[in-house]
Amino acid sequence: MFHKNIKLILAGLITVWSVYQFSQGNIMNGISILLLAGIFILFYFKNEFILLAFLQLRKQNFEGAKKWLGYIKNPEKALIVKQQGYYNYLHGIMLSQTNITQAEKFLRKAVRLGLSMNHDLAMAKLQLAGIAMTKRRKREATNLIAEAKKLDKNGMLKEQIQQMKQQMKKI
Repeated sequence: MFHKNIKLILAGLITVWSVYQFSQGNIMNGISILLLAGIFILFYFKNEFILLAFLQLRKQNFEGAKKWLGYIKNPEKALIVKQQGYYNYLHGIMLSQTNITQAEKFLRKAVRLGLSMNHDLAMAKLQLAGIAMTKRRKREATNLIAEAKKLDKNGMLKEQIQQMKQQMKKI
């Protein structure tokens, strides 16, 4: 994995190479090389290891996702802020199965750093609400459920929110 600034430097150097190819009359080479530079810019904004971890989570393979996230040694230096949010979000989701105290720490950090998509932020807040309910913090859980409901504009988490509200009545 390259450092985030090295990815930009590589993209710049490859773009210069592409311009050289255009000036030599090799139009197709220049276009192909420019697309290669685009890959480095894509990986600057969307980290490749986080994408691979998401693919593993889609398959319910928590060990595989943990392996891919393990390749990111220093997330503060290697990732931009939104990627750090997703790094912590993924760790929080995986740890929610085993250690809810650690999961809460990671999910709070993810919410603080920010996530790009509203439904991801809603899911993180819903997870935090579940943790708060487990720890008997009803007011905090109610606030987090309300925030998750506001963020869930497409209704993807509607059923989970209803289940949480039903569980809240039992506390």
